[in-house]
Amino acid sequence: MHVSKVTDGIYQLSINIENMLFEGLWEIPNGVSLNSFIVKGEKTAIIDGVCGWDGVPEHFHSLLKKLDVELTSVDYVIVNHMEPDHSGWIEDLKQINPDIKIFCSKKAAPMLDAFFDHTENITIVGDGDSLDLGGHVLEFYEIPNVHWPDTMATFDRTTGTLFSCDAFGSYGTVDENNYDDLLSEEKLQWYEEEAVRYYANIVAAFSPFVTKAINKCGGLPIKIIAPGHGIVWRKDPMRIVNDYIRYVECQKNPARKEVTIIWGSMYGMTEKGVNHMVDYLKKYQDLKVHVHQVPQTDWGQLLKSTWTSSGVILAMPTYEYKMFPPMAAALEELGKKKVLNRHAFRIGSYGWSGGAQKELDYITEKLRMQWSFVEPVEFMGAPTAEDLKMIEGRLDELVEVISASAK
Repeated sequence: MHVSKVTDGIYQLSINIENMLFEGLWEIPNGVSLNSFIVKGEKTAIIDGVCGWDGVPEHFHSLLKKLDVELTSVDYVIVNHMEPDHSGWIEDLKQINPDIKIFCSKKAAPMLDAFFDHTENITIVGDGDSLDLGGHVLEFYEIPNVHWPDTMATFDRTTGTLFSCDAFGSYGTVDENNYDDLLSEEKLQWYEEEAVRYYANIVAAFSPFVTKAINKCGGLPIKIIAPGHGIVWRKDPMRIVNDYIRYVECQKNPARKEVTIIWGSMYGMTEKGVNHMVDYLKKYQDLKVHVHQVPQTDWGQLLKSTWTSSGVILAMPTYEYKMFPPMAAALEELGKKKVLNRHAFRIGSYGWSGGAQKELDYITEKLRMQWSFVEPVEFMGAPTAEDLKMIEGRLDELVEVISASAK
């Protein structure tokens, strides 16, 4: 666990989580931080009160003593979001201080009861409500569906610090120097790439609500952004805001001049077509190509690449008159995350019968993905020289439309 000073009267407590699936689903090869914040005025509040999975650890007590804070003296817990990676200490804190007061949104209150059997000393707040700690004034702004409906952001009017919860967060472990003004440009770019993957995994389906949250908070005199995951932005908080604006824009395309190839193969027939495509696309030196095999690639990486790509290539065999099942599952996930308006192309092999195209059309129409496809290339068994030549022509068509639309 790391403790550091954010600004006058505000401190950050962070712990890194690794070797697990985030939300029980997403692989985090570079880990993720869980950030809590303490605001000390005449009274003391904890915001996003979780830094670990196993209750309040003993070393947390010692860290608080370094800040001259006793847990029994914590007056308020500000629950920006009820997901347990933001609220899991409530049970322990109320045992230490039964009179502790909780501030949360209207939609969070029933979850306090359901998750922790907690119904007392709850103050429900909405847009513009405030809490005066004496020396710091906290204001509350609801930002629902970023990414749960109960989510709110807390703004310290005194220092201009926005505690943004899951908004403007990222994957990636941190250390005591987890501030943008203490990191190299190379490391900042690394965190921004972690933020893309975090966004695509956790927030993407709620992109319209992210826009509303940005607009709502945009009028505040923000000097620092302190999210629940990732680094704190106090030198250039608009950098991560502008990143999120771009991530939102990627949903409906145009995205970057990139193409993501998602492929699966049973006996290597479709794989021959994939290998030829990867080699052929090298001639487009300004086109970034991501290649993901399913089911081998984890969902998080696949979603990240597809989210930033203007073009998508699907390559899979027909399996029992339908798509290769891992490809169908991947496509369903892309649809649920609302990866819309991509320029796309499909190739695939079949044995005794085709049928994959019919299911592909069904899924994209059902999920209203609005992908525009160049004509597919399907081949029986392994692709012939003529098939490969046809694939090259289709790739040229795809790259042309990507180049015309991508940012």
